[in-house]
Amino acid sequence: MTNIILCGGNGTRLWPISRTLMPKQFIKLFDEKSLFQLTVERNSKVCDSQFIVSNTEQYFLALDQLEELNKKNNRYLLEPVGRNTAPAIALACMKLPKDEIVLVTPSDHLIKDEVEYAKVLEKAKELTQEDNLVTFGITPSFAETGFGYIETNGKLKMENGELNGLDVLKFHEKPDLQTAQKYIENNSQFSTINSQLFLWNSGMFCFKVGVFLEELKKYSFEIYQGCQNALQNSNDDNLTRIQHEDMLKIPEDSIDYAVMEKSTRVKVVPSNIAWNDVGSFDALYSELPKDENNNTLNEKHISIDSKNNLIYGQDKYIATIDVDDLIIVDTGDALLVSKKGSSQKVKQVVTELKKSTQLHNIHLTGYRPWGTYTVLEDSPGYKIKRIEVKPGKRLSLQKHYHRNEHWIVVSGTATVTIGEKKKIVRPNENTYIKMGELHRLENNGKIPVVLIEAQVGEYTGEDDIVRIDDDFSRV
Repeated sequence: MTNIILCGGNGTRLWPISRTLMPKQFIKLFDEKSLFQLTVERNSKVCDSQFIVSNTEQYFLALDQLEELNKKNNRYLLEPVGRNTAPAIALACMKLPKDEIVLVTPSDHLIKDEVEYAKVLEKAKELTQEDNLVTFGITPSFAETGFGYIETNGKLKMENGELNGLDVLKFHEKPDLQTAQKYIENNSQFSTINSQLFLWNSGMFCFKVGVFLEELKKYSFEIYQGCQNALQNSNDDNLTRIQHEDMLKIPEDSIDYAVMEKSTRVKVVPSNIAWNDVGSFDALYSELPKDENNNTLNEKHISIDSKNNLIYGQDKYIATIDVDDLIIVDTGDALLVSKKGSSQKVKQVVTELKKSTQLHNIHLTGYRPWGTYTVLEDSPGYKIKRIEVKPGKRLSLQKHYHRNEHWIVVSGTATVTIGEKKKIVRPNENTYIKMGELHRLENNGKIPVVLIEAQVGEYTGEDDIVRIDDDFSRV
């Protein structure tokens, strides 16, 4: 069985922790591991291999975090632009044998009951042998308006007191509170007489590749054909890159709309697996360890008569006095303060930010395939960064149209190319790159190169980079 891991999504409801270039699935929130790493660890116990679908930026984040887990020989498919889950899953499936069973999972969900998880996966695999498309429904514990629901027919599906492979009657979009409460009330009356059961839609699936592609071709032929055409123009190895123009020709749709809501082969397995999509700060609060006053644990939080607060911040001390039920998140360049229960509205904040800033897009520290950079100061006319380059890595051969750059090496030994000349720059030495000059920084040593970069010019945005040559095939 192959685990197709979907790494798309920006996690906007967890801003300012989650940003476009460092989304929630790659942030190490639980025991110094990310949700992506926990997904890989969990599913590698039941799957033979991983097939990771992501965009180019997320690919390098995934690569680094898989190296930390010593998980090698994975397959990757890179999308230049997202077209929702149906094309992402279809493109991956078209690279696999038709009789292969796949487990499709998001990369940003938390599942704590792995014993029960293994059991529901076994049920799902049995159902796939009968050529079913299987999804996993989470038994609701309260009336949640942030999830979609699956309406099932549970009549005569009881085996040894357990529900197995229920027929799907209908998929429901995220309901209002009144409707969600009706679903929960209905569930409380569930029996073999009242056979309707409403489950949260987990967004996880299990099926044979060939069966899924048959149903996709039948119900969403344009997506099927678009994916086939896109793969014909891609490279054929463990790293598949889809061309931008080919991806745009594929219709955008979710697997629910494209296939699951139309197919007659769909079964759902009720799953009590301690599942959480960690899609909001309220959901995150429920999973984080807490002190005796139910504040989330934070070494830099000073609490005076404060209770039931989510406090997130790593750099500054945060002091609270006589406040309860708040969400306080500090990331250095942004501060969020919200009432608990209102964190779904964070998406509205992100919408406003997109109008005038890049705060939705990137943190002060940006992650690149060659290392990291941290913005120390950003003012009109200049920007100062701390840059760290991994051993054996180098930046692209590039130039800038709007800025000059000064580099001062702090540690390690840098090899710097400027125009036709190459030189070694050691600690406490510096170099200068004029606007428009071709240049490259590389680390041929065995320890990281750390340097301070001062940019001076009329524009210092990250998009003022013209790449001439790049080891990582970026444009």
